[in-house]
Amino acid sequence: MTAYGIREIIRIDAPVLFPDMPIRRAAAFLVNSRAAAAPVIDDDGHLGGLLSQKDCFPAVLQASYHREWSGTVADHMTDDVRTIMIDAEVIAAAQMFLAHTHRVFPVLDGLTVAGMLHRSDVLAFLVHHG
Repeated sequence: MTAYGIREIIRIDAPVLFPDMPIRRAAAFLVNSRAAAAPVIDDDGHLGGLLSQKDCFPAVLQASYHREWSGTVADHMTDDVRTIMIDAEVIAAAQMFLAHTHRVFPVLDGLTVAGMLHRSDVLAFLVHHG
């Protein structure tokens, strides 16, 4: 297979969250934007973490049981984030998805988030070009 880069299949319109955002607002944002996860950007504009829908469940369940929302994105996000660089090849991305259970990876251009790479987009690309 010819080498193809991920640059053409990343989603650049991904929602962005901030550490001090209330978790209720962030969870609603993920649901309304139909995003599996969103990058959390720190004060310097760099990736500080990732908040997935799964990360929101503890707060949502707590609110369901006690009718009280509490916490921020920083309280619930994953801060040890697996990323992929914007110049990576599609095959390398597919191998990352095989090695990890993640459905999405943040794509970095240097220290800046360039977009999000979804497992379904990599699979679709490989089905059409493989």
